[in-house]
Amino acid sequence: MVRPNDNDTHFPFPILVGDIGGTNARFALLVDAFAEPKLLPIIQTADYPNIDDALQQCILDKTSVQPRSAILALAGPIEGDEVPLTNCPWVVRPRDMIANLGFEDVLLVNDFEAQALAVASLGDGDREKIGPGIERHSASRTVLGPGTGLGVAGLVHARQSWIPVPGEGGHVDVGPRSERDYQIWPFLEPIEGRISAEQLLCGRGIMNIYHAISAADGVDAPLETPADVTAKALAQEDRAAIETVALFSTYLGRVAGDMAMIFMAKGGVFLAGGISQKILPALRGPEFRAAFEDKAPHSALLRSIPTYVVTHPVAALAGLAAFARMPERFGVATEGRHWKR
Repeated sequence: MVRPNDNDTHFPFPILVGDIGGTNARFALLVDAFAEPKLLPIIQTADYPNIDDALQQCILDKTSVQPRSAILALAGPIEGDEVPLTNCPWVVRPRDMIANLGFEDVLLVNDFEAQALAVASLGDGDREKIGPGIERHSASRTVLGPGTGLGVAGLVHARQSWIPVPGEGGHVDVGPRSERDYQIWPFLEPIEGRISAEQLLCGRGIMNIYHAISAADGVDAPLETPADVTAKALAQEDRAAIETVALFSTYLGRVAGDMAMIFMAKGGVFLAGGISQKILPALRGPEFRAAFEDKAPHSALLRSIPTYVVTHPVAALAGLAAFARMPERFGVATEGRHWKR
């Protein structure tokens, strides 16, 4: 009988770990607790009607090592036996995966829980430090990831375990502070009367800022994609694009500083995701750290907290693999999210 289970958090190897987003699904196979994860080809979610077909055709039919467990990170809330993804039509049904694909265990976690698991053990080669601050190794941490949306999670160390704390911090309110903010804010479109962090700090947020700047200045906005804006900004070829990325860095610093205070993240604040890596040259500039530290009366506290850009190419998979190897090292809540044969 398949049932959600919260008692046994050890998973039989081989283990398939996966990070499933709206566009791409990334997987790796962990043969045993000592092996490095074997990365598998990226799957385009639009190419398959459901996750079971994608797993069968792209992984199970093409490897002689058949996984017995699956630990999958999903963008979206995990409730019940049918879990729809936020930005693609796939629905994850762990009972069907066990019945039809041969898995013995399936665990579903939030995508930013996986990012939080990763930052528990990233080495210096997998991150770049931005600004001052000294990492306290057993202190709380927080991770933010501007991408399709804005993901936020905390990581708390207690009872010799790292405990990921998922949430919806990307939807906190943000408001204008500077004179320039007050000029462009009227041209941002509120959702039910408010501007959330995610409306500014994601791919579409880049375009929201860019269009607001252009509207405030009464000029055309010819650039059409976030990639266009960031490329022109980093090449110093378009004034509105340059200001867009500078303001994006400022707003990211403000929200990152807020999350640092909420979690008392003396272990560091980590910026994950492709956008953070892409605009790394801009984040090295003064805007991000200045906004991060501008938190009177606690500016001295914020100056002491280090900030990093995660540069590991598949950090979420690395975090899931670390958990799969040593689940006792992490306090991952599995109630209602763990199905066993």
